[in-house]
Amino acid sequence: MISRNAREALFYEKLDDGRVRCRLCPNLCVVKEGSFGRCMVRKNESGRLLTLSYGNTVTVATDPIEKKPLYHFMPGSPILSIGPNGCTLTCDHCQNWRISQEQAPVRYISPEELVELAGRERSIGGAFTYTEPLIWFEYLLDVLPLLADAGLKSVLVTNGYLNEEPARQIIPLVDAFNVDLKSFDDRFYRQYCGGSIEPVKSFIGLAAGNAHVEVTCLVIPGLNDTREEIGKMARWLASISRDIPLHLSRFFPRFRMDDRPPTPQETLEMAYGAAREYLDYVYVGNIFIEGTENTICPSCGADAILRSGYSAELRAAGGKCPSCGHHIKGVWS
Repeated sequence: MISRNAREALFYEKLDDGRVRCRLCPNLCVVKEGSFGRCMVRKNESGRLLTLSYGNTVTVATDPIEKKPLYHFMPGSPILSIGPNGCTLTCDHCQNWRISQEQAPVRYISPEELVELAGRERSIGGAFTYTEPLIWFEYLLDVLPLLADAGLKSVLVTNGYLNEEPARQIIPLVDAFNVDLKSFDDRFYRQYCGGSIEPVKSFIGLAAGNAHVEVTCLVIPGLNDTREEIGKMARWLASISRDIPLHLSRFFPRFRMDDRPPTPQETLEMAYGAAREYLDYVYVGNIFIEGTENTICPSCGADAILRSGYSAELRAAGGKCPSCGHHIKGVWS
């Protein structure tokens, strides 16, 4: 039985023999009658591609914005956070695999209900996160303008694995992104994520020209943790803008990598130093390493924002360094 919340999907074409090709993400799934695409939410019903996940939410919580992580976007603010069931990638190291790679219970939240809920929670807006929000493309097109009309912010925490046409349609509707850059090696994407890196790089470039963007890399021992790779990643981000914040996150054993050890502190310290050679704002997450949580003024070296866990003390009033007045990249109010 088709869900009452099903919608006809955007970005697909009809093929022979009742098949359809989804054109939302670079997987370009060819879906037979009665079958699903890799994301688990798009299904071919009688030669039409339907999205069965519209508004079907796998988890709802109000989180600190720092948990996304976003460190330069309205620090210290709470944000209502929701996500769908499914993903466009199949990462072996997925930290949320039970809701991204397996079927999970969902609750329907309409676009109007989401805006109302964000207001009741005294949230700054809505964060679409936990799994892969871009599989909610049709839902996002409906809910993002409603958030904006209500004076609320929108955040996407995403793998950025989207084709250019839908990317150009959705990016201008979003206030802030955190994009998960899995590695700076296409072989890693193909072997461990079931995807490729170039669409993600394209998405980051497009988003950085239209919204606030931060990037996260989960540093995995023995796979994407060399000084050379971290340096290449940071240098490429700096070619877009030196002030894109980069979060280097500690890996913990999960899913199909449950036998791999956590990232050593020494590796993260090395990666932090390598990235700081090219980028003004670099952070280390999932572990406490003194100083790597704070926002340091790139001009004079003073602490502009002090952090402890998910709490933030904003010293840079109006985004200006308290010591030298240098503008700190970000959205502060």
